[in-house]
Amino acid sequence: MTHTDICIVGAGPGGAATALKLSYLGIPCVLIDKATFPRDKICGDAISGKVTMLLNRLDPAILQRFLAAYEPTDVWGMRFYAPNGRLIELPFQIGYKRIPKAAPGYASTRMDFDHFLIQEVERRTNISFHPGTHISEYERTEQGWLVRSQDGALEVSCRLLIVADGAQSQFSRKQAGLEQDNSHHAAAVRAYYSGVTGFHQDNFIELYFLKDITPGYFWVFPLPNGLANVGLGMRSDIVSKRRLNLRKMMPEVIEKYPFIRERFAEARLEGKIVGYGLPLGSKQRLISGDHFLLIGDAGHLVDPLTGEGIGNAFYSGFIAAELAELALKESRFDATYLYAYDVRVDRVLRAEMRLSYRLQKLMQHVWLFTILSNLVANNPKMIELLCKMYLDFDLRLQLTKPKFWLQMWWRKLRPQDA
Repeated sequence: MTHTDICIVGAGPGGAATALKLSYLGIPCVLIDKATFPRDKICGDAISGKVTMLLNRLDPAILQRFLAAYEPTDVWGMRFYAPNGRLIELPFQIGYKRIPKAAPGYASTRMDFDHFLIQEVERRTNISFHPGTHISEYERTEQGWLVRSQDGALEVSCRLLIVADGAQSQFSRKQAGLEQDNSHHAAAVRAYYSGVTGFHQDNFIELYFLKDITPGYFWVFPLPNGLANVGLGMRSDIVSKRRLNLRKMMPEVIEKYPFIRERFAEARLEGKIVGYGLPLGSKQRLISGDHFLLIGDAGHLVDPLTGEGIGNAFYSGFIAAELAELALKESRFDATYLYAYDVRVDRVLRAEMRLSYRLQKLMQHVWLFTILSNLVANNPKMIELLCKMYLDFDLRLQLTKPKFWLQMWWRKLRPQDA
């Protein structure tokens, strides 16, 4: 039996980030994962500015070690393809200068990024890491929780259990009661291709909102070593209603649209097209309770519009670690005290995800999306405003308001009155 104040189950980005934050706060913990690293993980492989910001806050040397060891693709913006074929390019920063190892975002395979995080975990002497250990039993105790491995080799008693074991979390479903809601869940497929051409010179990630797959989208993200992460995602309720097979659809999308097909003319599929589920953060859920917190995908914190999970997992992990520090000082781990985690996650993350859900629902209307894309395309002032919205939530909120688009339409017609 191992006794600890804090036990984290799941050592992906959310669990590893939580453990590292605790470590830098001087708080020891036990970290457990069923996998041995390096291991592959199905994902879009985008590392957003949330991740780089939080790593720099923790220790700037961490991010520099990652960039030096794995040389991820530096990402400076996004390309949006509207249903009418319009291309809209949005840099993350207006007037940016491409500086090596100082990009606002990166792209790296999860095999590399997760392995790096584990290497950082192993640098810390106050993190007890147990890879290759599948936790199959959770037992509530007077002091907190007791977790047991499937083979019986490990038992850990803790005062605070932090659950970060992903979208298929057993604890999230059975103990915390977070059932899958298909209207707030996405199905996705992903594959790696080599030889894809036509990327932006500054490695913009690409989202294709195509008529045949609206309100889902097709994506192409540039990766190191000539690879591309290519995928297709859509809300699960729509997939079920339309009886769609996303694995079959993805190569059909590549072949059907000429401006996509020509970029894949010399491309080669590396491995298989694989599927996974994304529990979206657009629905209000209770992700804390007596002596436990849910992190990242286990807490259904994936962005409904972009599918981003790594950044939100990181953020929720840092929030959990900071609350854990206070809980230890107060010796309070009851549900009432830990509800502060929900409050902060709602303020920092869930408001953003609810907005993303509203935008995603607007995009179901192809005619409306087409009109808006025509308004934005080749409009420098509009592009600049949208770029600012990437970092400003209040500005982004304007996107859901008809008054905002009417004003933009009027300015385009009458620029002298703007």
